[in-house]
Amino acid sequence: MGFGQGAGGNHLKDGPSTGEIFDAYHAVRTRLPPPGRHGACTPVDTLADLADHFDTFLLDAFGVLNVGETAIPGARDRVHALRDAGKRLIIVSNAAGLPHDTLMEKYDRLGFGFTPKDVITSRMALLAALETDASPVWGAMATTGAGLETLSPTLLREDTSAYDAATGFLLIGSAQWTDARQAMLEASLRNDPRPVHVGNPDIAAPREDSPSREPGYWAHRLADATGVEPQFHGKPFRGIYDLAFARIGAPGRTVMVGDSLHTDILGAQVAGVASALITSHGIMRDRDIDAAIAISGIRPDYVVRTT
Repeated sequence: MGFGQGAGGNHLKDGPSTGEIFDAYHAVRTRLPPPGRHGACTPVDTLADLADHFDTFLLDAFGVLNVGETAIPGARDRVHALRDAGKRLIIVSNAAGLPHDTLMEKYDRLGFGFTPKDVITSRMALLAALETDASPVWGAMATTGAGLETLSPTLLREDTSAYDAATGFLLIGSAQWTDARQAMLEASLRNDPRPVHVGNPDIAAPREDSPSREPGYWAHRLADATGVEPQFHGKPFRGIYDLAFARIGAPGRTVMVGDSLHTDILGAQVAGVASALITSHGIMRDRDIDAAIAISGIRPDYVVRTT
C-alpha cells in the first residue's frame, strides 16, 4: 500500500494537519517494520514520572525537546533534572540535513547541554551503511551546506542531466525540494532504476507554524510512482538503535521517548526497549490518541502528556 491508495492520492499538501500525517504513515505501513509487543499505554504526566523506572532515556528531538527552532516549554528544565538525577540522556533523531557540528550549535542555543557523543542521528546511520559502498556517483536531495563532502554528491536542482548521470540517490534534506524536482527524479528512476538511500525516514516534522514535508514523504512518493523501493536509515529501522547501543552498552532499563507512533514507538519495539509517546507538542497533537493507537496497532508502554 502507498500514498496513491489513500485519500488525496500521492500528494501531502504543504503544512499538513496531524491527521493527514498520521494517514500518510498508515498508508505506507507495509514499508515499515511490523509492530512488536503490545505496551500497556500507561498514562503519565511528564517524564519525571518515569525517572524511577529507567536509567537511560533515548529522546527524539522534534516534538519532545523542540518544535522547529523553539524549545518546548519545560523541556530544558526536565532534561537537566533527569541528568542531575544520574540518568543517561541520548538524543536519537531522524536528523540528516545538517552536519553534526551545526546540529550541536542548535542544541547549545536551546540550552539542553548535550555533548556531541550524546547525539545519534539518522545521518550517522546512513553514513555507516554506505561505508562499504563502491563509491557511486551520488545525486542528492540536500540543501546548500549539507556538509556531505566525503561523499562528493551532486546537489539535484533543475539540470535533468544530473539526475540521469547519478548511479544512486541520497535523500538527505528536503527544505529546498520541489514538486518539479521530484518529477525529474521520478522520471529518471522510471527510465533507469537505481538505488535510493533515505537519510531521514520521517514523513513530516513539527514546526512553529505548520509541519514540514520531510525526505521520507518524498521517498514513499517516488516508490509509489516508480516501483523503486528506497533503503531507509533511521527510526523505526534498526541501524540507528545499534549506533545508540554501541554508545550506551546493553540497553537494560532504557526507554525511547518520541512523538510518533510510526517512527519512535515502532522503532523502540524493533530495538527491544520500552517506549513513551509524547502527545502534546508533536505530530500526535490534536489527535484522538486512543483511536490512533487502535488504528496503527502500535501500542506504547507509556502515554505522556508532555516532556
